[in-house]
Amino acid sequence: MSVRIKEVIAALENFAPLPLQESYDNAGLQIGLTGAEVSGALLCLDVTEDVVREAVDLGCNLIVSHHPVLFRPLRRVCDETQVQRVVRLAIQNDVDIYSAHTNLDKAEDGVNYKMAEKLGLIDVVPLGQSGGVIGYLPAEMDSRLFLEHVKAVFRLDCLVHNEPLERPVQSVSLCGGAGAFVLEEALAQEADAFLTGEMGYHAFFGLEQRVQIGVLGHWESEQYTVELLRDKMQDWFPHLPVYMTEVVTNPIKYLI
Repeated sequence: MSVRIKEVIAALENFAPLPLQESYDNAGLQIGLTGAEVSGALLCLDVTEDVVREAVDLGCNLIVSHHPVLFRPLRRVCDETQVQRVVRLAIQNDVDIYSAHTNLDKAEDGVNYKMAEKLGLIDVVPLGQSGGVIGYLPAEMDSRLFLEHVKAVFRLDCLVHNEPLERPVQSVSLCGGAGAFVLEEALAQEADAFLTGEMGYHAFFGLEQRVQIGVLGHWESEQYTVELLRDKMQDWFPHLPVYMTEVVTNPIKYLI
């Protein structure tokens, strides 16, 4: 049973409506025409040249990413930047690119819910209008053991955190990616812990013994978004070839 690209987009936007995206964002169709049948879909966080080549090798004419490849306007399409090269390569190979970004962050059962699921949180609910969520560990956990749990679940080489709490952790608020803006809401809800992908140095001050902070890294915090997209796509279109990228697009490396 054939599926057209526009049908996939309609399903994605029914799940994560574009009006949910932040004003600065550029989610939605990035490159291509939507009338063609989908030969296969490749799912990723970031679109790089290697990801486009992977799609071509797999016979996919659709890439669904979390981060938009076209985030800022292009003044020309040459080969000076990675974005320009990605655009040229996708067009040359008739590969459409669609991105679900902050709208997917805010969607019910979206990115942050997947993070919560991986951590084993229960009773997960939205944290205000920010797109973050708050949930609960099934039982209280020593703060140091909680940090080890986070490190293991997200397969981290290192986890940035503040001093361990001298009380157990049970309520956990989180926001994937650059989610430091959610911290104030987490504090207002008296969450025991707050997890995100990025947070500045000065934001750590004054929180000692107030909340357990864990900063995972942007890519690391959102890595399971690809799994989320795969599960949804397979539910909507069970006969469509869907692949999760094997390209690690994280540009940040750690010297351990």
